[in-house]
Amino acid sequence: MIKVAMIPARYAATRFPAKLMQKLGEKTVIRHTYDNTVATGLFDIVYVVTDSEIIYQEISEHGGKVLMSIKEHQSGSDRIAEAALQIQADIIVNVQGDEPFVRREPLEKLLKVFEDEHVQVASLMQVLIDDKLINDPNYVKVAVDKNMNSLFFSRSVIPYPRDKEAKTIYYEHIGVYAFRKDILLQFTQWEMTALEAAEKVECLRYLENGIPLKMVVTDYMGIEIDTPADLERAASLLS
Repeated sequence: MIKVAMIPARYAATRFPAKLMQKLGEKTVIRHTYDNTVATGLFDIVYVVTDSEIIYQEISEHGGKVLMSIKEHQSGSDRIAEAALQIQADIIVNVQGDEPFVRREPLEKLLKVFEDEHVQVASLMQVLIDDKLINDPNYVKVAVDKNMNSLFFSRSVIPYPRDKEAKTIYYEHIGVYAFRKDILLQFTQWEMTALEAAEKVECLRYLENGIPLKMVVTDYMGIEIDTPADLERAASLLS
């Protein structure tokens, strides 16, 4: 199988504009993400996919592979689907551009599930323990069946702990996806669904069209850079 990693990279982030071009040690955030993804050795090729000339130049001038996004897009999946039309690939992994500490192990586990020909889409999740995070709508929770297929994603607490004595595991969805190319291209042809619109969680579009996601439990891949404070925390890990 041809395995390709794609890193969608928007310049104009809402909460932290130009965050991908912020310096983290000697390199920008987006270069850390790109270089660490390449360093996993898991992929035939790694691309950054961007709508920004600034990010395009940052990657290309340092010898990286980068594709320019032509259209405006609602999601990272839509952005990489446009780029996927230009390339040969069997499995495409969407690596978030604002997660500079990419590690091999979680991505290797994600790719392994595609040895099952029935798996169309897969994604990562981690166990949540802190009640504050479990109740935080910025943390998307996922409920799964016994085979680790997704049942639902929500910003609300799922499952709801009506029985306080029940042993409940809470999972946070980590937005790193892997797709067979064909299903990714189908995704972009489907209308936004009602649950997706309500929750603002794009993977609900798969569930509403009858496609479960195979979920893979992992430790967190690092720090997601959403705020200047996140950048400071990430910098402290380099020292």
